[in-house]
Amino acid sequence: MDVAVVVYDSLDELSGGYRYNRKLVEYLRTQGDSVEVITVPHETGQRMSNGHSSTSLRRRLNQPVDVLLEDELCRPSLLSHNSYLDEPGSIVSLVHLLDSAVLKTESAPSVRKDKQRYSNGRTEKRRYSEAVVNEQRYLETVDGVLCTSQDTHRRVESLADVPSTVAYPAGRVEGTACSRQAVDARARDGPLNITFLGSVTERKGLLTLLDALGSLSEGWTATVVGRLDCEPAYVERVRAEITQSELEDRLTIRGVVSGDTLDQLLRESHVLAVPSRYESFGMAYLEAMEYGVVPVATSAGGPDEFIDDGTSGVLVDPGDVDTLTETLEMLAVDRAFLASLATGALDAAETHPTWRESMKHARQFLLDCTECGSSTSRKVGGDSP
Repeated sequence: MDVAVVVYDSLDELSGGYRYNRKLVEYLRTQGDSVEVITVPHETGQRMSNGHSSTSLRRRLNQPVDVLLEDELCRPSLLSHNSYLDEPGSIVSLVHLLDSAVLKTESAPSVRKDKQRYSNGRTEKRRYSEAVVNEQRYLETVDGVLCTSQDTHRRVESLADVPSTVAYPAGRVEGTACSRQAVDARARDGPLNITFLGSVTERKGLLTLLDALGSLSEGWTATVVGRLDCEPAYVERVRAEITQSELEDRLTIRGVVSGDTLDQLLRESHVLAVPSRYESFGMAYLEAMEYGVVPVATSAGGPDEFIDDGTSGVLVDPGDVDTLTETLEMLAVDRAFLASLATGALDAAETHPTWRESMKHARQFLLDCTECGSSTSRKVGGDSP
């Protein structure tokens, strides 16, 4: 099978979605498939949204491959091209995170508590409506959709009538990284060690976590791991809050760390607290669970597909500082419950599909799409816009 994979900027970008893309490319190549990676600069998407077409990009996309596999993140750059690609046997979209899902969650009352955010409600609703329309238009130009969670799959099905399937991400290791005995012993020792793992952006909810930490009465320490260059203004707000709440003595911002360093941090952590506004899947939670680290995760999106609330982790509604505070307080005090959740997390990670299992399913879906050919609903050829 000949496949061309379309991504923004570079396949080596730091994010869970790009790691998924790399795993899929690697697996396809081990199966003897020919895979070319087509990189598209991010600014191309801005030009597309302004109505300008790139003939050079269209030439790069219009290749005689069996499957043109597009990361849906590139949608702004691809929307004006897909309907005019007559060389690929089929076009499949890989959907990690839909903009409409994030925007719908952001406009929910649970995360609109201050007057300024409430006053922006109409703007958020308009942005959500625009995202839905653009995603529908894009999905109508593809022949199949590969989703990374059931939540995303349901949202895709509500947007377009197109063949689709789910191939879950896996974690950092195959199965588990720690023994049940080590996890149980760790849960009963020391102050509650909390890790935040993810890019420091508004969606990931670090300020919500800081609000909760500032109210904890029990002993705790915390470490923030992740990119600091995605939303600099938000990072400054985070730093200001840490100073104002006098959390510097117990909270450390590490930024991006090496794989070995992250491995050590997870081995020492009790809890992974990432109270996101929305996660289509939440790879960081699964990675933590492989180490017996208890995920305190968002209830919005796909985390409940692999986290059993009260058994292998805790799910908290976006923006619910009170419940988040109560949860962390309880875990700091009730170490038997913490140990139970930690071993439950290990059990869930051990039974989760491996990368090989998921990528095998994804490849079969791509093969099925090659047999079906291009969709009759997808306009092919014609005059360029």
